[in-house]
Amino acid sequence: MDIFQRIGGALARFMYGRNGWDQLNQALFRGYLVLWAAELLCFFMKKEMAVHILEGVLFFLMLVILFRAFSRNLSRRRTENQKWVNWYCRVKNRNAGARARHADKEHKYFTCKSCKAICRVPVGKGKIVITCPKCGAQINAKT
Repeated sequence: MDIFQRIGGALARFMYGRNGWDQLNQALFRGYLVLWAAELLCFFMKKEMAVHILEGVLFFLMLVILFRAFSRNLSRRRTENQKWVNWYCRVKNRNAGARARHADKEHKYFTCKSCKAICRVPVGKGKIVITCPKCGAQINAKT
């Protein structure tokens, strides 16, 4: 057995029962890299105060990342990760839907003021009254 296999086995035994590298840690690490690039930019621009502030933020962020990776409280870390994934998927789907609605030139989209449902109406029908299919509220609009 060579040395790399022994190190890999020891690392696997150490990480057993720990949280490891989940989606929230990946996002935190990406944020860390962005802030690190900003710190380098501030360093080359001779902005000492900004460099010191970013160093403190980067140190705190790395502590959070390491704490989450080596934590043995799996239920708590999984709950945090699930909240992050739910929020991220909601934002991602909202942006994808907005792009699709913007690309659709044959319809006009209205948002119901009471239930926030999105109603689709063909373009070029003039001034109409739209009834929300979800709550029944009336929307006066011009297509």
